[in-house]
Amino acid sequence: MYSRHHAVTSLVVTAILVFFLPPIDVGGVVVPLGIVVAYGTAIGVFIDLDHFVIARLRTGDWNALRFCVTHPSAAVVDQDRLFDRGDVGLLSRLLSHLLITVAVVSVVAVESTPLGLITGVVLYVHIVTDVAWDIRRLPDDLEDAPEDVLNALR
Repeated sequence: MYSRHHAVTSLVVTAILVFFLPPIDVGGVVVPLGIVVAYGTAIGVFIDLDHFVIARLRTGDWNALRFCVTHPSAAVVDQDRLFDRGDVGLLSRLLSHLLITVAVVSVVAVESTPLGLITGVVLYVHIVTDVAWDIRRLPDDLEDAPEDVLNALR
């Protein structure tokens, strides 16, 4: 559900933005709207590739990536099968997303301010939906949370 949700959200956000923004010019060439919408959708989905790097740093192996390569439908249909609880960590994931967002927006905005704006808004919406999703999944009272829940937060 996660990647499908992010794909749809990123598609809608990008489509709305290109409606209001001037044509996207990169290096003196106007980028067709379809490519801009595809870019916005892709950036909103592919930021989640950091989950594999985080899982590798936390577990010491690439098992999640191997599983995804051998079962690619799991990345779209059932992302919960990719990682064990605590492999990625809520706060680690959000920090990684924020750092990636700042870096990517900074680089893209130098070449095209409107494309930098699209990149920033799409990734901002991605992070906000991640936070909303995480809040729904957290126990109501963290003081009584089991150790595995607390580990998943880190």
